[in-house]
Formats: sequence, C-alpha cells, structure tokens
Amino acid sequence: MQFLHSMIRVKDEEKSVKFYCELLGFKKGRRIRLEDCFLQYLIDEKTGFEIELTINDKIPEKYTVGDAFGHFAFLCENLDEIDEKMKKLGYKWEVEPFYMKEVKTRIAFLLDPDGNSIELIELA
Repeated sequence: MQFLHSMIRVKDEEKSVKFYCELLGFKKGRRIRLEDCFLQYLIDEKTGFEIELTINDKIPEKYTVGDAFGHFAFLCENLDEIDEKMKKLGYKWEVEPFYMKEVKTRIAFLLDPDGNSIELIELA
C-alpha cells in the first residue's frame, strides 16, 4: 500500500498553484478535464506525493473546510527561509514559527488561499 494523493477543492486555481508551487516547492503535474471540473495535480518530487486540486465548474463563493480536517503537514529545512519567501510573495503566518520543546522542532502554521491549514515543521 502506498499513499498517493490528497484532494482539495479550490476556488481560484491560479492562486492555489502559486501557493503550493512557488511557496512550498511543488511542481505542476498533469491537468485533466472531467465532465464537471478540472483536476490539477501538484507533485512533491522528493516523495512522489501529490495534491489534487479540484476546480469545479460551479464554484461556490467559499468552500467550507470540513470539521474533521485538521491540516497538511510539510517538513521543511529552514523556516527562516520560508518566512523570507512568504514576505516576498505576500503571505502571512497564521501562527508564527516557534520552538516546540516537547518534540524538539520548530513549527509554524499558515493558510492556503482556500483556508486549508498548513503546518510547516523544521527538525532541530
């Protein structure tokens, strides 16, 4: 068994692709047209994991993030470098980087363009 991808619905494909590719380092993969939507795959080249962005033809004003969803977690090498990149791209932290002594890591949180929570983890 291998984990392949996680799917999220997005309102603005361009904003979401910019967020995941320019900020988090994903690469654009295949883009597929289905009957009522487009699927845009974004690939983590280190692991092969993909995020499937679903862009429905009939897009509500805002998607509601489900109660059961918590966050995506990504390992990063340097939160300070991410912070600089965020400033250049105009993103803001939801929770600024801090050291979590219980797990000996620095972590931080931000939201993607559709309000999905993203945790970034820097191993100490």
